[in-house]
Amino acid sequence: MNVKINNEPAVLADGTTLAQLAAERNLPDRGVAVAVGNAMVPRAEWAGRTLVEGDDIVILKAFCGG
Repeated sequence: MNVKINNEPAVLADGTTLAQLAAERNLPDRGVAVAVGNAMVPRAEWAGRTLVEGDDIVILKAFCGG
């Protein structure tokens, strides 16, 4: 299926969940937020959130700076 991840086109297998996407992208266990269609999805819901054709996914990673 075709989706956008951080404004970049991506192709994912049908039925991919946010948890699977996070694992595929080696996202850390902490300091990451994900929104789908401008709605934040709590980490506790990632395993049950199946992505669908056309989803717009934003992955934000926290980092230190100054």
